Amino acid sequence: MSDAALEELLADEAVRRGLGDHAHVPDRVADILRRLIASGGILPGTKVPEVRTTELLGVSRHTLRTAFQTLAAEGLVERRPNRGVFVHSPTVEDIRETYRVRRVVEIGAVRQGVFDPHAVEALESIIAAARTAVAADDLPAVAQANQQFHRLIIAQVGSDQLSTFMEQILARMRLVFHTMRDEPTFHTFYVERNARLTELLRHGDRAAAEAYLADYFDAAEQQLLETMG
Repeated sequence: MSDAALEELLADEAVRRGLGDHAHVPDRVADILRRLIASGGILPGTKVPEVRTTELLGVSRHTLRTAFQTLAAEGLVERRPNRGVFVHSPTVEDIRETYRVRRVVEIGAVRQGVFDPHAVEALESIIAAARTAVAADDLPAVAQANQQFHRLIIAQVGSDQLSTFMEQILARMRLVFHTMRDEPTFHTFYVERNARLTELLRHGDRAAAEAYLADYFDAAEQQLLETMG
């Protein structure tokens, strides 16, 4: 990603979110960068220029460095001595760790969440959008729909803290998915898996839904690990 593209993304986020009016600015800066990573706006290996970023967001270097510390603790960025801060490039162990976390968090959400007709309809709407994207060969939209699907699964627990944690997971997953550049149709395989999971939830078969999601994660993890090779 070029410096100009990064600057454009950061400037748009700053305008939309109104950082100057928020009491917890380091958290908001971390959230902006996290969401840009989760959406694919900032790619693995990208350097985040400190001086220019503070100018674009209108914050101090101390505030930005505090935000970087938060993101580093989440495994999203890393400071390289004498070089600056870069978006983390995933490793094999990152994939394994991320899927360990997803199994606990998302399978737990399937067990504990409230999947009433309104929630199921919302999941089905995402699947319909994903199918449309597949037909149009719009692979970025397929990937985005997949993240929306998993975000909505977590939302049914009704926990703001868990939803915030899920944003961290999704950001890490976005970094992982960039390892699949040579497999651009990776997400299309999971559209119908999402549909099957939703069908189980519609029928209230939680045990089958949990088992299905566990198999789903096993298949996705294995595919990613084979790609990393």
